[in-house]
Amino acid sequence: MASGFEGLMTGKVPELQKRILFTLGMLLVYRIGIHIPTPGINSAMMQEWFDAQSGTLLGMFDMFSGGGLRTLSIFALGIMPYISASIIVQLLGMVYPPFEALQKEGPAGRHKLTQYTRYLTVLLCVIQGYFMSMGVEQMAGPGGETVAYNPGLAFRLVATVTLTTGTCFLMWLGEQITERGIGNGISLIIFAGIVARLPIAIYNTGRLVGTGELNLFVFIMVVLLVFGVIAGIVFMETSQRRVPIQYPKQIRGRKVYGGQNTHMPLKINTSGVIPPIFASSLLVFPATIAQFFPDASWMRTVSDVVGRGHILYNLIYVVLIVFFTYFYTAVVFNPMDVSDNLKKYGGYIPGIRPGKATADYLDKVLSRLTLAGAVYLSAVCVLPQILTSWANVPFYFGGTSLLIVVGVALDTMSQIESHLISRQYEGLLKSGRIKSRR
Repeated sequence: MASGFEGLMTGKVPELQKRILFTLGMLLVYRIGIHIPTPGINSAMMQEWFDAQSGTLLGMFDMFSGGGLRTLSIFALGIMPYISASIIVQLLGMVYPPFEALQKEGPAGRHKLTQYTRYLTVLLCVIQGYFMSMGVEQMAGPGGETVAYNPGLAFRLVATVTLTTGTCFLMWLGEQITERGIGNGISLIIFAGIVARLPIAIYNTGRLVGTGELNLFVFIMVVLLVFGVIAGIVFMETSQRRVPIQYPKQIRGRKVYGGQNTHMPLKINTSGVIPPIFASSLLVFPATIAQFFPDASWMRTVSDVVGRGHILYNLIYVVLIVFFTYFYTAVVFNPMDVSDNLKKYGGYIPGIRPGKATADYLDKVLSRLTLAGAVYLSAVCVLPQILTSWANVPFYFGGTSLLIVVGVALDTMSQIESHLISRQYEGLLKSGRIKSRR
């Protein structure tokens, strides 16, 4: 494999190099678009207002939009409407029979579901864009000047169309990266938005160390802890429980077919990064609502009680992560369907009867793995907040963002490795054909 990466660096893998360059070019287009403001917006005032809001849902949305929300750029909605639409379609596949039937139809059914996801994305963008433009009209600076130059119906329509078009363009951009580039396009767009803030975070941390506001020993401990957490995430994301699968031998005439021994890999964290996102959204929702109702004292009280850094916040955060981990794992993995598919093709788990007994066994194994995955997600997500409170440092990578960055990096490297392995096999086949001709 080392020779494969050496070939990539020396230009001996042109097809893979084209894919990587195409991916980098599309991500550059995305980062340029982040700095293009929506028409009719005072971007500087918008950023000042946004920086005054801390610990709200807007901050999380800004993370997924790559910083486009704080200046209300054309990509302010980011790719979140598409992700939300995808999750909704997946959930409908569990409770809505027509969607469940499409999921079982193979490529044609998945293509149809993809179309429905796109339509739903546009609908969500129109709704979110319109309400966002209405909210922007209410924002004002210290002197009373509004963030929107000319508030009114015309501004709302222009802003809604611009924001919807921006998200649709990002959706197309992600699909192009997935098809013609390397890695998952949607994930890489989120990855690029998070990593783009890294230089500023490093600069701010270095400035605090230089001025003495941050103790050098504490800084070194933080750096070591960050690398330790990253190593832990890599270990947990690549770990799996291998359930043995046996396929019996079949005799057809004088030939024997089958008899294969294989395994079913079950990841420790089957739900991915969805549980922390859902949990964070629910917890910061009161603080976000309180920003729009400053006169409601009870809302402000609730916001303070479950505010970021509070002990109650961390407890509820962990409970919600555990709940959503089990919930989303049940959405993406159905033991009964897996058991039926194994029985259909003649496969079985040694020592376990096919059918319901197999489904019960898989459910038992998956429940234990999910518990370990929920504990792991909770630790990764709560640790940065405890670190921030203890060391008083500008900890850049939060739990959700760190999970996304490491997960996307692992997935992209895996795809690059697959391309290199494929190239090596192609080289062996070509050499074999040449030898046979000789």
